[in-house]
Amino acid sequence: MTEIKEGYLPFGQYRTYYRIAGKNFDQKPPLILLHGGPGSTHNYFEVLDCVADKTNRQVIMYDQLGCGRSSLPDDTPEVYNASIWMKELQNLREQLHVSEFHVLGQSWGGMLALLYMLDGDARGAKSLILSSTLSSASLWAKELHRMIRFMDERDQEAIKQAESTGDFTSPEYLAANERFMELHSCAKITSDAPEPLRRKKIGGKRAYLEAWGPNEYNPQGNLHSYEVTDRLNEISVPTLITSGTDDLCTPLVAKTMYDRIENARWELFAGCRHMSFVQENEKYVELLCKWLNEND
Repeated sequence: MTEIKEGYLPFGQYRTYYRIAGKNFDQKPPLILLHGGPGSTHNYFEVLDCVADKTNRQVIMYDQLGCGRSSLPDDTPEVYNASIWMKELQNLREQLHVSEFHVLGQSWGGMLALLYMLDGDARGAKSLILSSTLSSASLWAKELHRMIRFMDERDQEAIKQAESTGDFTSPEYLAANERFMELHSCAKITSDAPEPLRRKKIGGKRAYLEAWGPNEYNPQGNLHSYEVTDRLNEISVPTLITSGTDDLCTPLVAKTMYDRIENARWELFAGCRHMSFVQENEKYVELLCKWLNEND
């Protein structure tokens, strides 16, 4: 059974919950996992615990500020921005004494990983894994609105009405949005789903609203101007891009990153939505383990 260590790290006046799977017995660079949202939690990454034992390295995950078991400063929403989350990642590295590392970011976590590689202290990074993420908020919104056009006309109208009025609370809109997310993000959680997905979590609704917006296809928060596509050529570390054919990260979004990162590989998972590491866990783990060992 994989050894698990967990605890809290001070981060200014706040604290960050962390969880480490595996022993550090041969000093291989650990894998740091950055969850999505903003405002999701580390929970779903626990399906990757086995990567620790399979590659003899530590797998480090944590709840970002504003969600899960980390501090939830909803009285100061101004902290929910990329700059603060980048500082939190750097603080985690420093306090855990992580010099060399691999980093995997999923969804918003991939955005954070890209920002960290471009503008943070990414010295020691051995490789980058971009899982169902994006380099352009505007392209993301455009692609998701394209997919909305394949939905039932009533759902399309409900979403259009919500966008035109700014009222995202009507039952019709909420039902339409739920159906959209089930198609492209995650199916309803059933009793046979992995335990980490079934476990109750503290989601960061305020963090999501402040940083991103009311839904996936309306980036109205402070990340609305997130556009790093033209800077992707600055990334020199080996980069693995993963996405699903039915993903919020459409093939065009993934290919936009693949085309601009020189040392990149792209793996497209057939039939997968936004969490291919859950839907095709065995295949994803095999790919990830091979990638990490090849790029240590």
